[in-house]
Amino acid sequence: MTHMRTHIGEKTSEDNQSGKNLRKNFPYSFYKKSHAKGKTPKYVKHEKAFNKFSNLTRQNKTHTQEKLCECTDCWRTFLYQSSLKVHGRSHNGDKHYICKECGKAFSNSSHLIGHGRIHSGEKLYVCKECGKAFIQSTGLKLHIRTHTGEKPYKCKECGKAFTHSSYLTDHTRIHSGKKPYVCMECGKAFTRSTGLILHIRIHTGEKPYE
Repeated sequence: MTHMRTHIGEKTSEDNQSGKNLRKNFPYSFYKKSHAKGKTPKYVKHEKAFNKFSNLTRQNKTHTQEKLCECTDCWRTFLYQSSLKVHGRSHNGDKHYICKECGKAFSNSSHLIGHGRIHSGEKLYVCKECGKAFIQSTGLKLHIRTHTGEKPYKCKECGKAFTHSSYLTDHTRIHSGKKPYVCMECGKAFTRSTGLILHIRIHTGEKPYE
């Protein structure tokens, strides 16, 4: 008898209870849509409806650029804890993905794939504005900001903005006084790697621009 009611549309006490639970746990706007155009909601598809609601919530978080997980080492932020965990490997030295060509190691497989294109010379990512091509999507993304002027990474101390998170990381050391790049010859320390590279040339006598 209960089975027959599912075909003729008759609601059982179980259906009514399901409906109450659905109204209780889902936003009213989502529940209201199921009644649009006189359609009777099919509570037997709760799991499907819940998955749809979960996907909408996830998409909304992406569209609003809500970022909840922040890296304590470089201030980069991520939508999900899993993404932050993968990123953390770049700081703790956990690199399992090794290039067969040169032996360089990476914290995740996507970085290894992108690196592989350095050896192959393949450039898949092309700027629609100027036609410049890049090996990795991140290279194109950064380049596009030269056209748009976008600087999404802002210093919490002084408000200065940057196009890339690494530039912000280097900049924050001005405020913290941290100098992680140390010359092995004389012990002089620098806030940026470029400062150390330039300094080393004093010891080596290298003059690459002559």
